[in-house]
Amino acid sequence: MNMLKLNIIALGVVGLGLASCADSFLDVEAETSIFDTNFYQTIDDFEMALVGCYDGYQRTSSNGNLAFYVTSEVLSDNCFGGTGNTDSRSYQLLDRFDLSQAPSENNLFNGTWSDYYAAIFRCNTLLQKMSGINWEGNEEKKKTIEGETRFLRAKLYFDLVRLFNRVPLILEPTTANVPQAEASETYKVIAEDLKFAAENISAEAYSSSWAAANDGMVTQWAAKSLLARVFLFYTGYYGTTDVEGVVDHNYVLAGLEDVIANGGYGLVDAYKNLWEAASSIPNEEENSLETTWAGRGNKEFVFTQKFNFTQDYNGNLDGNRWLVMMGMRNTNFSPYGKGWGACTVNPKLVAAFEVGDTRKTASVIDVAAEGIDDIFDKKDQREYTGYSNKKYTPMCLPDGTTAVEGLGDGDNQISQYQDFVVIRYADVLLMAAEMGSVNAQTYFDMVRARAGLESKAVSKDNIMAERQAEFAFEGLRYWDLLRQGLAFAATEIAESNVSVLSGNVEDFVNISSANITATKGFMQIPNTQITLSDGVLVQNEGWK
Repeated sequence: MNMLKLNIIALGVVGLGLASCADSFLDVEAETSIFDTNFYQTIDDFEMALVGCYDGYQRTSSNGNLAFYVTSEVLSDNCFGGTGNTDSRSYQLLDRFDLSQAPSENNLFNGTWSDYYAAIFRCNTLLQKMSGINWEGNEEKKKTIEGETRFLRAKLYFDLVRLFNRVPLILEPTTANVPQAEASETYKVIAEDLKFAAENISAEAYSSSWAAANDGMVTQWAAKSLLARVFLFYTGYYGTTDVEGVVDHNYVLAGLEDVIANGGYGLVDAYKNLWEAASSIPNEEENSLETTWAGRGNKEFVFTQKFNFTQDYNGNLDGNRWLVMMGMRNTNFSPYGKGWGACTVNPKLVAAFEVGDTRKTASVIDVAAEGIDDIFDKKDQREYTGYSNKKYTPMCLPDGTTAVEGLGDGDNQISQYQDFVVIRYADVLLMAAEMGSVNAQTYFDMVRARAGLESKAVSKDNIMAERQAEFAFEGLRYWDLLRQGLAFAATEIAESNVSVLSGNVEDFVNISSANITATKGFMQIPNTQITLSDGVLVQNEGWK
């Protein structure tokens, strides 16, 4: 059988549960695949199915629905909603936690919900089938495949439970009408899955000495790092000392120390080199971009969500669909390419950077300072602040041609292929410092020194300020605020009459802390899913 046929069969098998069905609960296909009866027979089959699980996770950001990353940025105090001046005010609804901004938008997360549960369906199918074959004595391989799959399922549920708090907890392939579980139940499964992954993914399976080959793959180090993020959020927001008896402080901190001591990671020397746009300089003579970018799979990336330029409009989904949302509205200024103007940067964040902090110019496009102000399409931009996101933005060549020209379909909307960095080594260092490592001051100073800053006493407040500067526009800030307490987060995010330009006319952003506390910081469950469940699903507080 030739490779083309193999790939077609692989898509048929690993695509299990992805097709939509308009009247099925959770909007996943009730039938599996014609290949299900003769698949999952060999170790190779399971490795192929594991690729399908990674693909399911990728599709949560490549399917064109509201991405978890974009939501995280809009909700935070780093950004306003932005987008086009005549667009729906759905991003303002999110930014202000206020349904009155767009009363008819009661289904913003429907596609997101379906994408996540379709990916979970794939993971559950693989896990259910694991006991059905002879693993030929290769228990290490079995545990590694199970560990990677359970990590992906844990990451999927961690996103869902942070967004919605109470969600259906489904641990086997089903389309049954499953009610919402308490958040504690979901977090217990997340912790169990990540603990298994941390303890069972073979260190030899993905050697830390060749990071580029590990790029995008789940390692035991990634599992230990994500488990720490889960622990800090759960214990912070819900006021507990452990995660439902599965892991405690000492276990999680020991995992972080193991990543630091044995994971083989390090900080990239220059912060700007973590990000393509920040490290690229236009060469007009050759119509190219000269770059010092550290590249994919560099020593600082613990786990990334991978994308490719081969996405098309015929069902192949592997591009970074949310990236174009972050670009400056209809404005090309090499190396920055045009986009839809979402997540305009709050001037409060720009002012928060310390003097001399190199992360400021690596993270933020200062429109006036970089000479873009005169060409920026302000008439079509909502909530223009003069600042834009530099870390995640489409890119273009000096002649204005999109940087994806000639790659795949070369479509600015679907061919973006910048990866999303889920976990960086700097996060591991700061989480370990926050959790009270004996090396806390050293870890804290390592991160500050890379940013060109002097040592500062390690403390909870200083660590949180450091995290805002270090991880600006990386989808962490909102959750860092929320885990410090709902009232604290609401106060930090609230805004009063911040002057912006919408359609090049003065406008004001007002965000009420009361709206945030009313929703407890969680999002609106899609109305379609409540309808499909015949009312089994219950809407979150503040969104009814």
